Amino acid sequence: MQSNVQAVVQTVRAELPACRPAPMQVSLAFVEQRVNVWLRFGKPVRKTVLNRWRRVAVFEPGAVCCRVKWIANDYGTALWQLMVLQAPMPFDGAQRVAGVVPGARILLRADGELQVKAVLVVIDGIEALGIDPCAVAVTFWGTVGNRLAARQPLPEYTAERHVAHIARGALQ
Repeated sequence: MQSNVQAVVQTVRAELPACRPAPMQVSLAFVEQRVNVWLRFGKPVRKTVLNRWRRVAVFEPGAVCCRVKWIANDYGTALWQLMVLQAPMPFDGAQRVAGVVPGARILLRADGELQVKAVLVVIDGIEALGIDPCAVAVTFWGTVGNRLAARQPLPEYTAERHVAHIARGALQ
């Protein structure tokens, strides 16, 4: 029985096309006094300039980045949004995000000027410790999002927490 199952699995694997991870493409834009969509942090493997207003940043699967979106109209600011995104791995689920192809895992979403500025302060604090925000534990971004939703004080990312994150990664 065991060998029959193994034979079926090998046959199915042989018939499946080679799975190449699709890179995540994040659209960025800038129109003076109207639209500003930029990366706060992230290490794209490639950036493509489409025209003088639009660019595309491409990320490897598993990479983490932070996209900030600011949109204004004739009456002032219409939208503040910050998202910490992780590029999906093959066969992983991903949420659809406008301007992100094929989608991403949303680790943190902040809407509104106050929430976005609060998260930017957290990111500045991480960088002040000399830690790359891309290397921060993905669970930390979820904790920040939960605290935002509960209107609780945002947690600090400490050097000790980062060392524990690296140690946990070494054990896996």
